[in-house]
Amino acid sequence: MPPRLIVACGVPAAVAARARAEFDARIAEDQDMTISALLQAAGDHQAQAVVVTSAQKMTAEVIGRLPASVRIIATSSVGYDHIDVAAAQARGIAATNTPGVLTECTADFTFLLILAASRRAREYGAIMQSGWRQRYGLGDALGLRVSGKTLGILGMGRIGQAVAARARGFGMRVLYCNRSRLPPDREHGAEYVAEFRALLPRCDILTLHAPAGPQTSRIMNAETFALLPRGAVFVNAARGALVDEDALIGALASGHLFAAGLDVFASEPDYDLRLRDLPTLFLAPHMGSATIETRNAMGFRALDNAAAVCAGRDPIDPLWH
Repeated sequence: MPPRLIVACGVPAAVAARARAEFDARIAEDQDMTISALLQAAGDHQAQAVVVTSAQKMTAEVIGRLPASVRIIATSSVGYDHIDVAAAQARGIAATNTPGVLTECTADFTFLLILAASRRAREYGAIMQSGWRQRYGLGDALGLRVSGKTLGILGMGRIGQAVAARARGFGMRVLYCNRSRLPPDREHGAEYVAEFRALLPRCDILTLHAPAGPQTSRIMNAETFALLPRGAVFVNAARGALVDEDALIGALASGHLFAAGLDVFASEPDYDLRLRDLPTLFLAPHMGSATIETRNAMGFRALDNAAAVCAGRDPIDPLWH
């Protein structure tokens, strides 16, 4: 008999087809399952594996209510702050994520945010949507040149390094802050700055690629935004929890920041609508990995992890060892 699987989140058609072919699968149809629906489905199906995304908060209480049949929680994401990994470990349930497969597309999207914020894409789009009809002089509605600027990166993991590679194509100087310095052969000319606060005054553009956690919660706040040079650009395609949004709104409204680009928010999807009213803030609804190729790869990797554990093998991408 094929292993029993719950796919609690909407997935691309190719992922759903593979899940049905290789598992005895029950799959969310029109929208992501609620936690109560997930628990009901897992119990009714006596599921051995559950595939989730960040939409499903797998707290200790939820994990404690999963049926004893569940052997793995596989999240189709790199981030896993929505899973209480210690609670899964305590129950002997494997927890996995999907590192690596979304690196390139998320780095591409980060540069979309950098360019869109620096070159006032939201404002130009609004002008065109309103019908244009007004000539702009050579000194009107000017953006910032990205080429040649200094880019600061917080978090130099896979995605941070991929962003740095793209920055080199724009002739940018790259500074980075990380828990530890990369080996020289992986820096490719980037300069390591051990202290985050020492990094900030040197950045024309700052982009975040650190995980969410106690050490990074609201790491961008009134104090740290003030350390950026006046006229800097700020980008976040990592996690909304890294940013104090009140402080960001203040930095944009005061003109301390020239512009910002966000793909993630403290509350999703019901984000703070004050952000919508800032014309210098380019917004996207958490779509950094949203390409056909990457979303298929993420779903396939989650299924690979589920298949391995259900077959008695070690998970490919364990969140605990």
